[in-house]
Amino acid sequence: MHATAKLHALGQSLWLDNITRDLLDSGTLARYIADFSVTGLTANPTIFHHAIKGSDSYDAAIRSKLKAGKAGEALFLELALDDVIRAADLFRPVYERTAGVDGFVSLEVSPLLARDAASTLAVTLDLHARAGRPNLFIKIPGTPESLHAIEEATFAGVPVNVTLLFSREQYVAAADAYLTGIERRIAAGRSADVPSVASLFVSRWDVAVAGKLPPALTNRLGIAVANRAYQAYRDLLVAPRMLRIMNAGGRAQRLLFASTGTKDPHASDTLYVSALAAPLTIDTIPESTLHAFADHGEIGTAITAGPGDSEAVIAKARDAGIDVDALARKLQDDGADAFVKSWQEILSMIDAKGAALAAR
Repeated sequence: MHATAKLHALGQSLWLDNITRDLLDSGTLARYIADFSVTGLTANPTIFHHAIKGSDSYDAAIRSKLKAGKAGEALFLELALDDVIRAADLFRPVYERTAGVDGFVSLEVSPLLARDAASTLAVTLDLHARAGRPNLFIKIPGTPESLHAIEEATFAGVPVNVTLLFSREQYVAAADAYLTGIERRIAAGRSADVPSVASLFVSRWDVAVAGKLPPALTNRLGIAVANRAYQAYRDLLVAPRMLRIMNAGGRAQRLLFASTGTKDPHASDTLYVSALAAPLTIDTIPESTLHAFADHGEIGTAITAGPGDSEAVIAKARDAGIDVDALARKLQDDGADAFVKSWQEILSMIDAKGAALAAR
C-alpha cells in the first residue's frame, strides 16, 4: 500500500497542486486518482503560467480561440476553464461517492481583483456558472478586502476555496465570513449545504525566516503555525455556532494545508506532508512531492487538537526577533503580489504565443 493510501485512510484528503493539459491528455491525472488516492486538484495563476508556457499542447486551442475573437484575459480564462472542467469530470465519481465532501477542483479569480470585493464576487458568480460543475471551487484570496466577497459568494451558493491564508487569525476571519454566509442562507430559507475549504499556506513561513532562527527551529515555524490553525479549526467544529449550522443541514468548511512542498534542499522532501497528517483536513501537494510521498513517505503521529509544542516554537521565534503577526500579513500581501505578477505574465505570454502562431 502506498503511503498516500495510508494518508487517505487516516482521513486526510490528498489533492494535487497542479494542472496541465498534458496531465489530462496523457491519462496521468486519472492514474494518480487510481494509484495514489488523489481526490482533488488545485490550480493558481503560477501553475497555469508554467503549464501554458512550457507546452505546445495549448497552441491549437489558442489559435482557435483567437480566430473566434478571444484575446487576453478572456482567452486565458477559456483555456483554464477547459482544463478544470475536464479535471472536475475526472473527480466527479469521488464527489458523488462522498456526497460532495471531496472530489473538487479549484479555479482562481483574477488576482488583480484581490482588493476589490464587488468585482471579485461578480467574476466568481460568472466563472462558476460558466463551468457548470458542482465540484468546482472558485478561489478567492482571504485578504481583509475580500472577506465580504467570500460571505456573499457563499450566500449565493457558490463553493469557495479561500486561499492565501497564513495564520490562525486569517483562517478564523475566513471561517467567520463563510459561516456568516451560511447563516444568512438559513435565515433566508435556503439550503445550508454549500461546501468550502480554507487554504493555509505552510512552507513559505520557513522560506521567509531561513537563516533568522536558531538551528533548532529550522523548518519548524510553518508547521507550528499550521498546528495552531488546526487547533482553531477543531474548536470551531464543535462550537455551538457550527453545531446549529450542521443541525440545519450544513457542513464544516474544511481546513486545507497548502504550499506543502519542501523548499529546503537539506530537509526531507516529505517533511510537511508527514508532519501535517490530520483527519478532517486536506493536503495539496506538488507533483514531485506526491511521487516522493508515495515512494517513501511516512506518517508520523497525527496532529491532535492540543497545542503540542507549536506555541513554544512560535514563542521562540518571537524571542529571536520574528514579528509573527506582521510576517503573516506580509506573506499574504507578497502572495497576492506574486499571483498578480504571474497573471500578468500569463496574459503577456499568451499574446506573444498568439502572435507567433498567427505568423506561421
